[in-house]
Amino acid sequence: MRLLLTADAVGGVWQYATDLARALQGRGVEVLIALLGPAPSASQREAARDLTLIDTGLQLDWLAETPEEVRAAGDALALLAQARQVDLVQLNAPALAAGSAFDVPVVAVSHSCLLTWWESVIGGALPENFRWRVALHDEGLRASSLVVTPSSAFAEATREAYVLRTAPHVIHNGRAPLALPEVAPHDFAFTAGRLWDKGKNLATLDRAAAALAVPLYAAGPETGPDGETISFQHARPVGVVGERELARRLAARPVFVSAALYEPFGLAVLEAASAGCPLVLSDIPTFRELWDGAATFVKPLDDAGFAAAISRTIGDDLARAEWGRKAKERAARYNVNAMAADMLVAYRGVLAAKTGQARAAA
Repeated sequence: MRLLLTADAVGGVWQYATDLARALQGRGVEVLIALLGPAPSASQREAARDLTLIDTGLQLDWLAETPEEVRAAGDALALLAQARQVDLVQLNAPALAAGSAFDVPVVAVSHSCLLTWWESVIGGALPENFRWRVALHDEGLRASSLVVTPSSAFAEATREAYVLRTAPHVIHNGRAPLALPEVAPHDFAFTAGRLWDKGKNLATLDRAAAALAVPLYAAGPETGPDGETISFQHARPVGVVGERELARRLAARPVFVSAALYEPFGLAVLEAASAGCPLVLSDIPTFRELWDGAATFVKPLDDAGFAAAISRTIGDDLARAEWGRKAKERAARYNVNAMAADMLVAYRGVLAAKTGQARAAA
């Protein structure tokens, strides 16, 4: 099987796509990674030297300024798929399937979307510049052979938001565990992600940090691509950290905390859990689905509740170790091999359906 897999070098899809590609190649799938948006950094290219990367120079759907740019990117990917004679395409942005220019089956993986984000974080009428993006996402969902989401909670939110007859197929994300150095445990709280994103709700954690006797460090960009930004009064931002630095911080087994209002899956939580960090998470459907019984839950906007939960965990060595053990045990379910195996089953299903349709037509 030859697969064309889309990715970009500026978001979490990079890690998802490269992990998936390696696991699929171990199962006999030839994977071509079509990169959209800015080119990868030298360190990213070095880390992906075992993979086939194709720099397309095409615009990312979430950075595009017009719907025509997104449609043009989809058309160009369809031509690339044809030229490389692939059997299947996996789009990590469903909007790229709008117009359905592909002559092979398309599996669209929806990692998030503006409509469900808006409904969870802001509410009310969509702004004008969101409407055409949502329309393209909707069109792409309906044009794809199969739609996949990383959690059941997000699948149901997608079904309701786009009035789909059936919910998307669910395949949980996986992550290759980080190589952890030998580091003594330290007393601090830690969070990571797109700090500027209102959906990550860092404002609540910043207020919670004021009541903590230990520091709360926040890793990730403070400014988004459209100029969105956040400033901190009490939490301590550490900027964007590389994989080695992230592993060093997680190896100290801090309390990992997320107050997200919106999270279709949460790879940062999985990375922390895999390292044995105790988890304090917002009580939202996705986190309940994935981590119930393996994390402490707090209402998303309850800064005092987050401060209390972090302090309790930090102050009780036995409980801290036990919650870390539970998190690590649960994280083992969400591994790259399981993700790749489930995706391969999905690929074979859509290819078999195409073969059946061709026979029926004949």
